Amino acid sequence: MLAERIVFMDGEAIVLDKPAGLPVATPRAGGTSVEALAPAVLRFGFSRAPTPVHRLDQDTSGCLLLARNPKAHRRFAAAFAAGEVAKTYLAVLDGMPEGEGGVIDLALAKRSTRQAGWRIVADPAGQPARTRWTLLDRLAGGALVAFMPESGRTHQLRVHAASGLGVPILGDSIYGRGNGPMRLHAWKLVVPRGDKPAIIACAPPPPGFPPLPQHVADAA
Repeated sequence: MLAERIVFMDGEAIVLDKPAGLPVATPRAGGTSVEALAPAVLRFGFSRAPTPVHRLDQDTSGCLLLARNPKAHRRFAAAFAAGEVAKTYLAVLDGMPEGEGGVIDLALAKRSTRQAGWRIVADPAGQPARTRWTLLDRLAGGALVAFMPESGRTHQLRVHAASGLGVPILGDSIYGRGNGPMRLHAWKLVVPRGDKPAIIACAPPPPGFPPLPQHVADAA
């Protein structure tokens, strides 16, 4: 139940720990979604259903911000557009990257073909995209990393892992080898609100993720 997956709520906002596999927007082919379920299960006495402020890929779990009124939605959307929202993702990589961390500065563009459909590729003429990253732990055959995107392009972290670090996210069926669920989780979200206290939310990693190193867990 989505109502049991709320990690933050006040009069303006809800932060939902979105499960992997559930799309934010209703697919063209139909089916359920966060937007479709919100009117029935996420009102909590409000006359309006909350609306998502941003997007997570269907196969990405974790913190999703929903606004509880149109005015709050406009302010939150403006904060995202201005790069004021701090986002931290956890990812298990299908291999070991070089180094302990850094910045991936790799412009992205959309490409599509009739045979393969669309995907995002690294392209110097594309939209600017930057991601800070830190190695959190070395795993058998892979690595646990934190991604801190400074922009919000479609599939940014997935392409920055595969093309920027040269190591795709484990389970990524488009930019990696697939072989199971994709291990990408929107762990922390911090949204400034001017004179009001910031929204600070943290969604615990789902089953299947390696345990966080103690110093990382303590900082959550």
